[in-house]
Amino acid sequence: MVPWWGLILGVLPFFAGCTTLTHKNIVNTIVTEPAPGAADAKSANFSLIGRASVKGGKESFSGGVQWRHAEGEDEILLLSPLGQTLVQIRRNSDGVYLTTSEQEDYYAADVESLTERVLGWRLPLTGLQYWVQGMNSPATASAIDVAMDGRVVAIRQDGWEIDYSSYFPPPPVQTMQTQTLPEQAVRPKSLLLKRSGLQIKLVIDAWNPGNH
Repeated sequence: MVPWWGLILGVLPFFAGCTTLTHKNIVNTIVTEPAPGAADAKSANFSLIGRASVKGGKESFSGGVQWRHAEGEDEILLLSPLGQTLVQIRRNSDGVYLTTSEQEDYYAADVESLTERVLGWRLPLTGLQYWVQGMNSPATASAIDVAMDGRVVAIRQDGWEIDYSSYFPPPPVQTMQTQTLPEQAVRPKSLLLKRSGLQIKLVIDAWNPGNH
């Protein structure tokens, strides 16, 4: 399979060049309750490329990830370190479809149960579509730790703890000669999801690469 935006993912150290955030930076914890009508809420559209590492499940994974999220649809590619597609996950209104590199096809009503059955670990896509953008899902209760600069340090929701270790740096001051990329100013660069011994580390190399 050819990745949708045709970028070649480099194999780089996981946290190279990241500015580290720690829980010492926490100045406030915000507790939220489900918002009215949150069951029908949809997160903002995005696409990203990055690297993922999964430990603590029945199986492990380490390699590239490409994710395109649009209203009601997701396409996720899990790649080998050399950029070969190992798994394609497609979610739409009909359910979730997973195809392996051996062209084996699987189906389920939700991503979590499908990935646990086929891959040996749960991918919490329902919450992750929000968490990857540095925000909580409005559908369930959560606790959000906020740093002095207003950035989210951690989110605890649906039994998961999401720790944010770095964000993309602010863009340079915009001038007539400089075009900034505002989507990188507030979006996370690296985060770690933890639940019952399972750890999913995600490092994002580029947001919305097809728009650059």
